Parts: sequence; structure tokens; C-alpha cells
Amino acid sequence: LPHKQIDEMPPVADGHGGGGGIDAMPDGIVEHILGFLPAEDAVRTSVLAPRWRHLWKSAAGLRIGCRNDEPRPVKEYQEFVDRLLLLRGGSPLDTCEIRLGEIQDDDVPRMNVWVRHAIQCKAVALKVQISTDYSLLLDDLPLVSWHLTKLELHCVVLRNSSLDFTSCPALEVLQFNGCGLWKAKKIVSNSLKHLEIIFCCINDVYPDPYRVHICAPNLQSLHIDDIMDIAPMLEHMPSLVKAFIRLTDWCADVCAKLYDPDCTDCLCEVCDSSGNADRGGTSCVLLNGLSEAKSLALISTYPSVIIFKGDLRWCPMFSNLKTLFLNDHWCAPNGFDALACILEHSPVLEKLTLQLFSEGPKHNVELIGGFTVMGPPAATISQHLDTVEIKCEAVDEKVHKVLEFLSSTYNICKLALKGRHSSTLRTFTITFICMKECKQPLNARTYRARIYIKDNSIA
Repeated sequence: LPHKQIDEMPPVADGHGGGGGIDAMPDGIVEHILGFLPAEDAVRTSVLAPRWRHLWKSAAGLRIGCRNDEPRPVKEYQEFVDRLLLLRGGSPLDTCEIRLGEIQDDDVPRMNVWVRHAIQCKAVALKVQISTDYSLLLDDLPLVSWHLTKLELHCVVLRNSSLDFTSCPALEVLQFNGCGLWKAKKIVSNSLKHLEIIFCCINDVYPDPYRVHICAPNLQSLHIDDIMDIAPMLEHMPSLVKAFIRLTDWCADVCAKLYDPDCTDCLCEVCDSSGNADRGGTSCVLLNGLSEAKSLALISTYPSVIIFKGDLRWCPMFSNLKTLFLNDHWCAPNGFDALACILEHSPVLEKLTLQLFSEGPKHNVELIGGFTVMGPPAATISQHLDTVEIKCEAVDEKVHKVLEFLSSTYNICKLALKGRHSSTLRTFTITFICMKECKQPLNARTYRARIYIKDNSIA
């Protein structure tokens, strides 16, 4: 990238361009189009004709480092971007995207200036993406913007004050990917509608970690996946429609007794009786904040499932929940108490999906069936439940135990498989026999399902 003085780029000799095509467009439309170009290319349009000399300064978008090649170090851009921002001045922005590679300690103040400049230019959408081997430490100051509606951060480190978004009253979408949340007490926003926290490190400050609280009363969708260290505490979200929560072994917020039975210092939700609010020992960490959701996916690996099971001691009523997705760790290894608890606290549930002993997203076997009830249903579970979907690698003994639990505990159904063989596809008749207590005798209802087999593991 040549670092010429941007305002010294010479125009073409003849000056005015043709009279049709893009030259006939109003300046506002051209500025909008220029906003989709990488900043370097937008600046180069200044040599096309005298009319184009300054149009790039008012481009609706600013895209720094957004070329198709690998992200390049901050130092390769610093002279260009400093000059670029000086000449743009306060021209308003719809979109600002910064995508850079290597960042050194002395680059951090300059990067913070660039981010704050975009905010001051009334950016509506702001994306900052640093290569995964590096990270940008944002100033510990709250963002202030009446215009920002979407903020997307990759490999950015935020501290307590920079997670306070109450001064961004238009912010609706917030995405953290590979970020670090240090010494954070709260993620606060009254306007936020969509929140994603993916592969982020939360409060890895030992020996005194703190559980960050998510305070977003108007949130409609929540996606938390593969977080590290301390799981956040979700405060009440009355507008929540859809949530996806996946906790993996990266989450260190688990019971130490799983590793050391003689441990006496464990502070997990099951063991902590000290009332330590920072760790959430006597409070519901996740489930209470999810209680208003209509669609819910709860996925956990062992031992991180201990967080959900700890929450079940204060399990709320999921009064709006219609679709529920759970994996096999709600059914194993120590029984079905967790599955039973959440089913019995979901009074309007319509569809239950269990992903059993299969990583997905594709599964060797998918059993989809439904049933109807003649007469009053069992009182312990939703009378609206009409679809149970099982995704698994094989209908083996472990899967049969789950089906037997559903049948023996709630008299929901029994599953019988009969099939004819073919080389690549087998078609089975799946019979769901409703066994719920009622005054009238029930007739078995039969449904056909196509089951794609990748091996011969079907039972």
C-alpha cells in the first residue's frame, strides 16, 4: 500500500468524465456505493475525474483492511488511516469495519482512537476484527452513541466500563467472538435485542473470579456458545423469544469434586452454601433468565452440565416454552432427574428434541413421531406436547433407556421399529402408542419415518 499524501493524488487531465452511467448519479448515491469498497480503493477513485476528487471523504462506509488477502499488521496501515481520518473529518458513517492482523502494545492507543472516531462519526454499524493470535484492549470507558445499532467485536478485550452500553440507546445487536471480558461485573443495555457471546473468556482473574451479570431486559434472542472460565448470570429477560446455550469443557465453572472427591473448597452452584453472590452459589445462574423463552436449546458436555443441574434446584416455570432442544447430558450419566425437572416445568411445551450420543449436525438416525391424546393427559407434563424427535447415531441400549424413561415415567409413548432393508435406505414404521391415563381406551397411532443409515448400527 503506497502511503502517498491522499490530498495530493492528481486528477486525470481531461477532467469531467462522460455524461452517462455512474457519472449521471447524484453524489449521495456515489458516496453510498463507495462505502462498499475497501478504504484504499475508495481513495483511489479520487483520480477518476475532478468531480470524484473529494467524494470518497463522504463515503457512507469505511472499511479498513477489508481486502481479500490475509489481515495485515496495524503498523502497515497507521500512516494511511491517520491521514484518512484527518481528511474525512466528521463525515457521518453508516458502516465502519476494521479488520487487521498483528497488533503490538504501542498500536493499542492508536486503534482506540480509530474506534472512537467511528463512534463520533455516528456509525450505525461497527465491526472490529483482530486476527486470532492477537487482541485489542479497548479503553475502559463506556461507548457513547445515539446512532449505533450494531456492534460486532472479534478478539477484543473489554473491561467493566466498556461493557456498559446504557449510553448507546439505539443499540440492538451485540456480538462478541473470541473476546476477553476482564474484571467485568455487568453487560448492561436497555435497548439490546440480540446478543451473541461465542468462544469468549469471561473473568479469568484468579483467585477471585467474578460472575458477570447480563442485564438486558428487552433481549429477544441470546446465543452463548463455548465460553471459557466463568459462566455469566442471566437476569430476568421478559421479552426473550429464542435462546441457544452450549457449555463445553472450556467452562471451568464446574464442581471440583468431580476431579477431587476430598475437595472442601469447591464454590460451584451445587457445593457453595456460603451465599457468595459473586459466584451465584444460592442463585439460579442461567435458567431463571431463560424462563420466558419460547424456543430453547440447552447443550452441555460433562462435567459442565453441573451448572444446569445446579440451577435446577431453583428451576423456574417455563410458561412460554414451546420448543425444547436438549442433548444426552440431560439424560446421563446419573439418571433422568434433570430431564424430568425441565419437562415438568414446561406446561405448554409442544415439541421436544433430544440429541442422544451424537455430535451432529448430521445424524445416522432421526426418529420423528407424534401422538394425539383421547381424554385428559397426565398432569405432570405439557398436554400440548405432540412431537418428540430423537437424533442419534444408533438406536442402541442407551437410546432405549431414554425411550423407556419417557414411557414408564410419564406414560408418553412406546416405540416399536419394524423395517425393510435396502442398500442405502431403510424405511421403518414407527408406532407411537399413547399410554397417558384417560377414561377412554386409546388406539395406537402409526407414523412412517424415513431413516437414513450410514452403517449397520440400527437396532
